[in-house]
Amino acid sequence: MSEERLRRVRDRVRPFPDFPVPGVLFRDISPLLKDPGAFRTLIDLLEDHLRASFPRIDFIVGLDSRGFLIGPPLAQRLGIGFVPIRKKGKLPGPTESVSYTLEYGKVLSVKVDLAEDLSAFHHVLAVCEAFPCKARLKRSYSFHPAG
Repeated sequence: MSEERLRRVRDRVRPFPDFPVPGVLFRDISPLLKDPGAFRTLIDLLEDHLRASFPRIDFIVGLDSRGFLIGPPLAQRLGIGFVPIRKKGKLPGPTESVSYTLEYGKVLSVKVDLAEDLSAFHHVLAVCEAFPCKARLKRSYSFHPAG
């Protein structure tokens, strides 16, 4: 990855220390989403990394909300499907739940739509912003956490 491309993406992410609570560094990606060239560069970098690191991926799953913004264009680039993971109570039909604690103490429960039988796939990549979510999904579904 070129430093220039990484810098282009980093320069469009705004840090907000102590938000939403003291000790947490919130990274706002709104400026990145407003700049189509920088967003394309982000997807290019992620695509390059995933192709090099994970030669086979069947699906990308993404967690509300950043996973919804980054996962679909990345899945499209890779020619694979995208599966949304929603917060509890947002998906109809049969779901499976995973809960985890955020870095500032809030417990979050998420649901995966079981209309897609992800257990049949062994190469699923999770795109979400919380490391505990990725670790729990990895144990539950043998996902490969990204980033």
